[in-house]
Amino acid sequence: MTTENKATKAARKRYNRLAPFYDLMEGLAEKRYSGWRQLLWSKVEGKKILEVGVGTGKNFPYYPTKAEITAIDFSEKMLSRAKEKAEDHNVKVDLRQMDVQTLSFEDNTFDSVIATFVFCSVPDPVKGLMEIKRVCKPGGKVLLLEHVLSANRILAWLMNIMNPLVVRTMGPNINRKTVENVVKSGLKVEKVTDLSTGIFKLIEARAQK
Repeated sequence: MTTENKATKAARKRYNRLAPFYDLMEGLAEKRYSGWRQLLWSKVEGKKILEVGVGTGKNFPYYPTKAEITAIDFSEKMLSRAKEKAEDHNVKVDLRQMDVQTLSFEDNTFDSVIATFVFCSVPDPVKGLMEIKRVCKPGGKVLLLEHVLSANRILAWLMNIMNPLVVRTMGPNINRKTVENVVKSGLKVEKVTDLSTGIFKLIEARAQK
């Protein structure tokens, strides 16, 4: 087993463990995030949409009504919660268990690809972003809502110190440089909006072939 596979297995295990009380854990934070989620989904283009890292289905209320949406997650227990929520609220979505680092979709499948607070947890974020680029149609929209490493040197130092503990207890890395990773993947960054404190970002990009 490769190191990368071990990292993915460990991440999946963490999120499976957190799944039963994940919504409760993030209840307060969601009051802040809901407006940002709505803003992100207002920028979606096209009809055929992929949501990466659907988790427990926190984005369901913001799905465009006429879109054909596929949503994936690598955690079977998070996906199970999402399936229950989709049934309870009559959300039309094709839910699949899949790892963004190895997507099984064909090239040039989706008009837009969306992820919210996902690339803080993907073991190899650049590989995952390259897969998004592959499955997104040429000129297709990629929208990411992420928290990133602060540009403030003192705060960044604290985030780096705290990161191992946060990963073990909560799952996500808090020191990712996601905008840089998007550029490395070959996606074209069109706009980065600072949503709060220089840490929360809305990243808008395009798939170029």
